[in-house]
Amino acid sequence: MAESWWKEAVVYQVYPSSFKDTNGDGWGDIKGITSKLDYMKDLGIDILWVSPMYKSPQADMGYDISDYKSIDPIYGTNEDVDHLVAELKKRGMKLMMDLVVNHTSEEHAWFLESRASKSNPKRSWYIWKDPKRDEDGKAQPPNNWSQILGEANSAWTYDEKTDQYYLSLFTPEQPDLNWENPDVRAAVHDVIRFWLDKGACGYRMDVINLISKDQRFPDAEPSLGPDRKYHPGGKYFVNGPRMHEYLQELKQKVLEKYGAITVGEMPGVQDVEEIIRTVKSGTGELNMIFIFDIVDIDNVPGKVRMTLQKWSVKDLRRIVSKWQRVMIEKDGWNSVFVENHDNPRSVSRYTDDSDKYRTYGATLLALMQTTLNGTLYVYQGEELGMRNFPKSWDPLKDYKDIEAINFWKKSLDLYGDNPEELARQRKVLERKARDHARTPMQWNDGPNAGFADEGVKPWMRVNDDYREVNAEKQLADDGEGLSVWQFWQRGLANRKMHKDVFTYGDFEDVGPQSEEVFAYVRTGKESGKWLVVLNFSGREVDWEMPEEIEVQGWMAGNYTKGKPEKSFKGSVALHPWEGILGKLI
Repeated sequence: MAESWWKEAVVYQVYPSSFKDTNGDGWGDIKGITSKLDYMKDLGIDILWVSPMYKSPQADMGYDISDYKSIDPIYGTNEDVDHLVAELKKRGMKLMMDLVVNHTSEEHAWFLESRASKSNPKRSWYIWKDPKRDEDGKAQPPNNWSQILGEANSAWTYDEKTDQYYLSLFTPEQPDLNWENPDVRAAVHDVIRFWLDKGACGYRMDVINLISKDQRFPDAEPSLGPDRKYHPGGKYFVNGPRMHEYLQELKQKVLEKYGAITVGEMPGVQDVEEIIRTVKSGTGELNMIFIFDIVDIDNVPGKVRMTLQKWSVKDLRRIVSKWQRVMIEKDGWNSVFVENHDNPRSVSRYTDDSDKYRTYGATLLALMQTTLNGTLYVYQGEELGMRNFPKSWDPLKDYKDIEAINFWKKSLDLYGDNPEELARQRKVLERKARDHARTPMQWNDGPNAGFADEGVKPWMRVNDDYREVNAEKQLADDGEGLSVWQFWQRGLANRKMHKDVFTYGDFEDVGPQSEEVFAYVRTGKESGKWLVVLNFSGREVDWEMPEEIEVQGWMAGNYTKGKPEKSFKGSVALHPWEGILGKLI
């Protein structure tokens, strides 16, 4: 397996509005990010990835971009980015930008021209279609595709002035670009070069597998039931017919000339060969993609994201083992993550976020991630074990995300007179809302958790637990065990020290299928074999070690600062949410 700098890098994702406010407007900003670079460096971070901070009306928190080459004033200036890049360079770190080019804002100059008239030269830069007509002659959408961030609505938006619909898969404020037009692709290439020339090392590419649409634009199957007007149309635009062609062109004309790191957000794709075609060493278009199987583990299959189903440790084992083996055997590359800005907090989702077990749950997840093959991504606050905000928060007041707002409005409309079903929908909202990951970063136990000065009202409410869960407290922790931050720091250092094992090594899951424990062996060319044992349950468990495994010594665990005192063979006693790392003979 070929070694590369981007394979060994640890990436830290910052959601800029919620990271650190320095100018008193209640929104995080670039100067706030720059002020915390030493914090990231000390943790063990190599690459800073910042979610979109370009000029935007903020209909979808910056994913609706109105000017790709200008920083939004709420975050700062282009010069602030120059300074950020320079400060990163001083620390041996790099900046990764966020690329959102499936769609723009409706306020982007390109779209303002496109919607001006049917004859405008930029009309074909977006996807316009004539309406269908109902019995009364009223305009209806060209097909039945549903909006991704609100499936009760059409993916098409009507423009009365020109009597046509434009495709807007996410929200009406985010019209989809027409990648069939070579002028659009050339303009996108120009944007990408702009930030690479300013010192960015590469891009996370937002929903990059949606850029090619089936040009027939057929109706979707009625998967949401006969009572729904609109249905998910992903079959006709997820990894569409020309996607690979467009990405190969992007790679050859721009990305490989800069040696850029690339990670694609590619929701909805499951086919192994299709994924390998995208990320295969040498011939693939991208270095890696985000595979969403773990963060989709509690979704009802075939349904939208805002659903709930039970999952088991067996499911987690199956997912992790599958993709570890696939990438090793087929010469691809993994991204390792369980949390980001589009998902609830991992400690609340996969473990127990109670005061008693939050630290153990968060460090269990850290042990798993720091010992898996792939490029590792840490989301802001994950290194502190930040958790979901309380169920008592008001959906109409405290939730800010457009997906959550649309979901709750739809739920009230459909189930307002059905308290039992409305309660079920409320549970989905409380468990799955993206807002959980977007509360302000908890720096200390002072006003606004140190995110903003006293007297400033943050754009979003600070989680109620900030006095107990904050960076300052965890960095200074001198208790019997390690804080979540300290555990992450140690785990990242160990990962880099033994990169032949944890970044590039072989992977084999071991032991019987279990309802509680997931265990695996990592093997490196120089550092030998290592055993990872993870108790994903709130119960005391005796795990039977396979006879062929011989432990030389237990090196680390999440219940003690030192080496865990555990049996070297036979039955191994595990505490609730305990993870241990052992060196094998």
